[in-house]
Order: sequence, then C-alpha cells, then structure tokens
Amino acid sequence: MKRPLILAACFALLAGCSGSGHDAAHTGHAGHELAPTTPASASAPAPAPASASGAAPAVGDYNLADVMFLQMAMANHNRGIELVHLADKRPIREDLRNLTAAIRLTQEQELDQMKKWLTEWSQSTDVNPDPNAHAHHGGMPVTDAAALADLAKLPDSEFEKQFIALLTAHQHNAVEFALTEGKDGASAPVKAFADKVVKSRSGQIQLLLKYQQ
Repeated sequence: MKRPLILAACFALLAGCSGSGHDAAHTGHAGHELAPTTPASASAPAPAPASASGAAPAVGDYNLADVMFLQMAMANHNRGIELVHLADKRPIREDLRNLTAAIRLTQEQELDQMKKWLTEWSQSTDVNPDPNAHAHHGGMPVTDAAALADLAKLPDSEFEKQFIALLTAHQHNAVEFALTEGKDGASAPVKAFADKVVKSRSGQIQLLLKYQQ
C-alpha cells in the first residue's frame, strides 16, 4: 500500500474509531507493564463546593471538571508530541512511522480546539503547580520527562520496542482521564470530544499492542 493510503487509514482511526472504547484500551495488556507515570496537576478555577452527588458544580455551560480535563489533555498532548518526535530519525518500521505521523498531526489539531475552549472560558491553558489541585482523583497521569530522556538515549536496536511500550502507556493515560470527563463534565462539546479521545486512543493502543507481538 502506498504511504498516502496508509496515512489516510491512520487518520480515519485517529478521528474516532467505532471500536469498543475503554474496554479496547485494556484488552491485551496482560504481561504488558505500563511505562512510568508521575502525578501532576492542572490549573483550574478556584474550587467550589461539590454538589450533593459529588459532581463539580457547573459554571455556565461548563464546570470545573471540563476545565481540568482540557488542561490535563493539553499537557498529555504536548508530551505525546514530544514522544513521537523521538522516532523521527530512528529506523522504525514504516507502518509505525505512519501511525506516529498521524498521531502528531491529530494531537496538534486537537490542541488548537482545546485552547479555543479554555480561552473562550477565560481559563488558563497551563497546569496548576499546586500538587493538591488533583488530589481528589489521584493526580494527573502524565508520561515522565525522564522516561523520554531515557528513551532518547537507547541505541537503535532497542529503541522501537521501548518506544512502542511508552507510547502505549501514554495513550492509555489519555483514555483514563477522558473517561473521567465523560462522568463528571458538563460541557456537551467537551464530553463529546472526550468520548472521541477514548475511542481513538483505544484503537491506537490495539495497533500498538499488535506491534509488540
């Protein structure tokens, strides 16, 4: 298959597959150890009292959960773009290279949309340095910068295997907090976006797991 056709197939997958969502993200993880993650936090409006149901209170057409999700997702996307850039000059298989190129372009486009929402709401796009900002949901899972540094030091003979493992874990993290947005968010467009992230990243994980076989 020619490269443009392969890329088109990748873009179709990244745009939001009709797969099995969160279950797909976990299928095949037996024997697969996720790469290191570290808790972080996201910037958000001043905390408001939770409702009786425990959900974040709505502010207009959005709530605190929407803001926190977008900020976490932006941090995740930026780190993911850094990660796939590491493969640019490495001798990885061609279909994997096509997938990483599609991931990078998709996440760049999604970053623009997330920034637009936060700007419209007059919210910061940066993560909150306060380590307690996300204590109620265990912090933000984000691929550790040190893990990327270690990956960059690997010889070509070891790079692809570890790259796939780290990218798989990274996309799994995106699924986890996108699912949280689906439960706690108030903004219909952002919740729809989160659902798209779950399906898209779950499909990517399935492809990446096949590369490990």
